[in-house]
Amino acid sequence: MSPIADLTRQAPRSPRLRLGGYAILARTADKGRATLAGKSGEYHFDCPVDNILFGFKGVKGDEFKKVLAAGTPDAGVLAWINAHGTAKTPEEIKAWSDQVEALRPYGNPPQKEWFGGECARLKIDPTSTTLFDYLEEDDRQTFPRK
Repeated sequence: MSPIADLTRQAPRSPRLRLGGYAILARTADKGRATLAGKSGEYHFDCPVDNILFGFKGVKGDEFKKVLAAGTPDAGVLAWINAHGTAKTPEEIKAWSDQVEALRPYGNPPQKEWFGGECARLKIDPTSTTLFDYLEEDDRQTFPRK
């Protein structure tokens, strides 16, 4: 069984950390496990970021959550995501992960105002900040290193 992160005390894994080539997957698993354990803090499972992954694979958050609830370790989570939803080649997974890692919400009109406000709160430049940069900076500011 993979350890359950207490997200009231530490951030989930980086969205950049690729599990089986998938960006976001390790972070999503951390948030789901913490939610099931009642230790999610300010983090939300099945959020828009998680749904970038779920949409790519054609699975639902509640299906994924059942896998986590069974105590499935990371290797089993990866096996499940590969076996369910839309089949993807390693090349498709890499291309998708690279694309997601480069997302710049400030350039997307429906997200511009929200993202600009979030970047202002964190004191970072929204015009040069990717979604993953934002998530990691928010994690750093939420749980500063001592």
